[in-house]
Amino acid sequence: MEKKVILLADDDIDDTEMFCEALTDINQNIICKCADNGMMALEILQTLEEKPELIFLDLNMPVMNGWDCLKQLKTNQQYQDIPVIMISTSSHKKDMDTASNLDAICYFVKPNNFNDLKQILHSITSNLGNNLRDAILNLQASGSEHIFACIENNSKR
Repeated sequence: MEKKVILLADDDIDDTEMFCEALTDINQNIICKCADNGMMALEILQTLEEKPELIFLDLNMPVMNGWDCLKQLKTNQQYQDIPVIMISTSSHKKDMDTASNLDAICYFVKPNNFNDLKQILHSITSNLGNNLRDAILNLQASGSEHIFACIENNSKR
């Protein structure tokens, strides 16, 4: 099976470890590249031979936050088509609206429960590519309190 790369930018070491452990449990063929800020995420992108299937960006990070990184990704022709999921502990509607306005595919409120994280990541990673949009909408429709689709307002996705 072909290896798929996901890029995660999050400065919280515990969250990063839990995220990567969940991905490893779900699918050994997913490679998670990690950065602890948006600037490092952009630097990692430049070193990859192939674009990642998906990028997860935490909102609040030092050096370059997730919003600034998302803006740079979406204005760069080389990276603008990579789906981006914004992640945060915050569930403020303002942040969800900003994610949608900046062309993220989804806003993901970090769960505290490892099994919840695995279930959501399984749905997302099982549907990388053309089925990602539907998977996110299905997670939201199923009542997940962690997933807020931005793609309803975003006809490009």
